Amino acid sequence: MAVVALFAGAAAAHAAGIIELPITGGLVRHSLPTLAMATVYREAWTKEVVKQFQQGLKDTFLDGLRDFSQYVTGDDEAQVIHASYFGVEPDVLINNSTYPIPIQELNGEDIPIALDKYQTKATPLTDDELYSLSYDKMTLVKEAHGNAIAKNRLKKAIHAFGPANHSADHPVLLTTGELVNGRRRLRWEDIISLRQAYTDAGIEIDGLRLVLCDDHVNDLLLADTAFLKSYASFKDGIITSQLGFEIRQFSQNPYYNATTKVKLSYGALPGATDSRASIAFPLSKTGKAMGKTLVYYSEARNDPQNQRNLINFRNYFIALPLVSKGFAAIVSAKS
Repeated sequence: MAVVALFAGAAAAHAAGIIELPITGGLVRHSLPTLAMATVYREAWTKEVVKQFQQGLKDTFLDGLRDFSQYVTGDDEAQVIHASYFGVEPDVLINNSTYPIPIQELNGEDIPIALDKYQTKATPLTDDELYSLSYDKMTLVKEAHGNAIAKNRLKKAIHAFGPANHSADHPVLLTTGELVNGRRRLRWEDIISLRQAYTDAGIEIDGLRLVLCDDHVNDLLLADTAFLKSYASFKDGIITSQLGFEIRQFSQNPYYNATTKVKLSYGALPGATDSRASIAFPLSKTGKAMGKTLVYYSEARNDPQNQRNLINFRNYFIALPLVSKGFAAIVSAKS
């Protein structure tokens, strides 16, 4: 929505009860009551932000996850999805000779899972800013709110994909490379060890996604230089998929205690014994769901003292493992 810097005829339009809506390329006049105008605003902004959320998932570690959004239920205050939609498969008969084939209900345990609620703080926009600035501040504000929610959704999702602690079914391994600045670097041998841990647990290697933290990406780039291998794209600064893992990168991976191999709770501040981890998970055993996106907007005409508009957003979203087996981490060992 482009905001026109100079608004000719505004006083006459308001006197006539005509609402002028800012859109790309200029202002369109509508004979709408104030409530209807606010509804038009909210509908348009909501569609734009939802589109931004959908585009924001492309080329991230959430790209390609099964989408269960159609099963989300609830009202504006709470959105839930039922666990019975996740990961239930039928038994398979091999060389069956008995008919009729038995009937099997695919009813998993019905556990309602609440979607995370993401809300931004309200941003003030004065009428002077909306109608006098030479740039479209409203569009910039909407994009800023959408980006902030999208980044926090990714951070919460990768934390959910990391196992809580070490076990054979969800291994947490430590790096074994050179000791630099108090931590050991990640080596390709450590990724091979992770692959072996999956093999030992009877987990298929095919379809595994490995999300490297920034430190581990740099470690592997250095290893590639040292051994003159072709594991990396130095032009783009990324690690290519190797050893059966589809490799991605994310800067906000969760922290683990490098001694106990226990994951820190979401939002907890890391201490001296904690390191950021790379996370591996089976793509087919993860799911995501997006619920409602709501826009909250109050007009300057309802705030005569400050004469400012207020806008913020709410979005419901969740990404989580569908099973407990097969999710793993590699943690930088400490000195």
